[in-house]
Amino acid sequence: MEGFREDLVSALREVVSNSHWQCVGQKESLKATCTKLYSEDGEHLVLIHTTDDKFYAMDSSCPHEGGPLEQGDIEELCDGRLALTCPWHYFEFCLDDGSSSTGLQNQVYEVKVHEGKVYIQTQNALSLTPWKETSCTVPVNSAPAAISEDSDAESSLSYWACKILNTSDPQEKVKLTQHVQTLWESGRIPDIGQMEPPAQPKRKENLIIVQPGRIKRGKGGTLTSRIALLHSMANIEQWAIDLSWDIVARFAHFKLRTGETLPRDFFSDFVKVAGDEAKHYSLLEKRLSELDSNFGALPVHNGLWQSAADTAHDLLGRLAIVHMVHEARGLDVHPQTMQRFSTHGDESSVRIMEVIYSDEITHVAAGLKWFTYICAKEQRDCLSTFHELVPLYFKGYLKPPFNTEGRRSAGMSEEWYLPLVKPS
Repeated sequence: MEGFREDLVSALREVVSNSHWQCVGQKESLKATCTKLYSEDGEHLVLIHTTDDKFYAMDSSCPHEGGPLEQGDIEELCDGRLALTCPWHYFEFCLDDGSSSTGLQNQVYEVKVHEGKVYIQTQNALSLTPWKETSCTVPVNSAPAAISEDSDAESSLSYWACKILNTSDPQEKVKLTQHVQTLWESGRIPDIGQMEPPAQPKRKENLIIVQPGRIKRGKGGTLTSRIALLHSMANIEQWAIDLSWDIVARFAHFKLRTGETLPRDFFSDFVKVAGDEAKHYSLLEKRLSELDSNFGALPVHNGLWQSAADTAHDLLGRLAIVHMVHEARGLDVHPQTMQRFSTHGDESSVRIMEVIYSDEITHVAAGLKWFTYICAKEQRDCLSTFHELVPLYFKGYLKPPFNTEGRRSAGMSEEWYLPLVKPS
C-alpha cells in the first residue's frame, strides 16, 4: 500500500510538471489579497486571495491602459460575482473568467492548492520579484521567510525603508516600494529591525530645487498650467513616499509610556500608505509623459520634509502634523483641483485626482487611528494633545475652507480642527 501511494504521488508530480503548473509558494505565505507575480516573459500576473479562502489569477496589467491590477480592490458585483477593479479607471474584471462590463477581457489562469502549496497553470516561470533584480530576487517557490540578503539586519523592514530613503531615482523608489510592500504583506519580511534613517532622503542631482514660495503650481487654465500643477503634485507624492518610510524606520522601536512597542499593524498601515503614494507618483508621472513633459522638467521644493525634521523625535507630533494637518489639508483642496482639470476637459487627470483623493482619506484615517491609539495607551486626552502639538510644530492657524465631508470620512470631526482656526 505504501509503495502504491509513493507511485501515485510521483505520477501526480509528473502530471503537474507536464501540464505547466508553476508553484508560487506556500499557501500560508500568500495571505495578501493581491500579490503580483513577475513572469520571465514580461507578462506579469496577479494572484488574488479572497476572504472565502479561494485563489484566482489573471494578468496584472489592465487591458484598458495598463493599470496595475495588483493595486486594485475586490468588489462584489450586482450578480454576486467577485471582480478585481483597476485603480486607474475603475474597470472591473470578474475573477472567474476575466470578463468586464466594459466589454474588455482579461486573461485568467487556473489556480490549484495542493499539499499546502499554490500552483498556477502557465508555461512561464514566476517570481515574487522582478527578474532583472537578480541581487534581491526571491523565487516564489522558496521558503516563505527567506530573503536573499547577507544578514538578518538586511532582511528587516527598517533596512528596506532606509534603502528606499537613500534611493534618489523616483522610478526606482517606486519599484522598491512596491517590491517591499509585496514582501511585507506576504509575510516574507519577518522583522521590523532597527536602522538609522538618513536626515533627508536622496534626490536626483539634476533636480532644480528652489524655495517653496517660488514654485508656480498653476491653476489648470492652460496646458502649461496643468503640467505645472501635475508636476507639483508628483513632487509632493515623491516626498510622501519618503515620509511613509521614514516613520517606519525612525520609530521602529518607539516605546509607549507603558513600555510597549508599536504593534505590527502600525507598520502595515504605513507600508500601505507608502504603496499608495508610489502608485500616485506613477500615475502623475505617466500623465506628465502623456502631455509631453516629465518629472524634473520644472523646479521643485523640499518644504514638506521640514515637518519630518521638526518631528523626528516626536511620533505624536509626526502623526498630528503630517497626516492630520498636511494630508487633511490635501482633502480640502482636492475637490477644487479636480474641478480645474474637469473645467478644461482633462478627464484623464480628473480620474487620477479621484484615485488620489480616495486614498488620501485612508491616510488621514491612519494618522488619526494611531494618534488616538497612542493617546489612549498613555492616558492622554486626544483632542487637547492634538491642540497642543499643532501650534508647536505648525506655523500659524489652520485656514478654512475645510472639506468637512472628506475629513469626516477620515474620522476627523470639526472638534479636531475648528479650535485651531484664527478667532474672528
